[in-house]
Amino acid sequence: MAALFISDLHIDASRPAITEQFLGFLATEAKNADALYILGDLFESWVGDDAPDSAQTAAIAGLHSLTSHGVPCFVMHGNRDFLLADQFCRMSGATLLPDPLIVTLYGEPLLVMHGDALCTDDHAYQRLRATVRQADWQRQFLALSIASRRALASAVREGSQAHTAAVEYAITDVNADSVASALRGAGTATLLHGHTHRPAIHALHVDGRPCTRIVLGDWYDQGSLLRWDQNGPELKSLPR
Repeated sequence: MAALFISDLHIDASRPAITEQFLGFLATEAKNADALYILGDLFESWVGDDAPDSAQTAAIAGLHSLTSHGVPCFVMHGNRDFLLADQFCRMSGATLLPDPLIVTLYGEPLLVMHGDALCTDDHAYQRLRATVRQADWQRQFLALSIASRRALASAVREGSQAHTAAVEYAITDVNADSVASALRGAGTATLLHGHTHRPAIHALHVDGRPCTRIVLGDWYDQGSLLRWDQNGPELKSLPR
């Protein structure tokens, strides 16, 4: 048995292969897990619990089947689906997690995050993140019609793609000082996050102590999974 971690699936009706792979994963490997953790951006966008598209509805049904089978599922907000709320939890059986969070696995504490808060060199993105996480902004957005919300989300996605293409590669990655600060504050030796779509296991030192940063990949072309059991973590790809 093991705890499984995934992130950045970006499920959307325009990418049926991702939805299909995710549903297959839920019905097979995830069904035998101790727990499933989804560290943000399960969905390409989420404009409110009242407006899932067909692919999102299928994914939610798959999660409900998993949790009904007795496997606990924990979901963290990402930068694309930060409006996930109570109705999503009722529909899926999943539990929303705060970001950041310390999870203890087999006696070892690890810090888990979506990862976007660590990309502090991207000042424009951090300003946007601070705005859309405000309760007043979210309340005003959710008061709009579903059509208006979807149109705004589409415009934001296009702007995000243009911004990412325009800035240097390093700016959209995590900041080393922010990583060290997060590990220092948590008091853990391991940090696990997604968001950057750059799967790897990095060794580093924080205040002279050895630490590890594990990065989950996206699911655009194949799945990305961290399996953590009593022998420790294993980062692997899931061919499609």
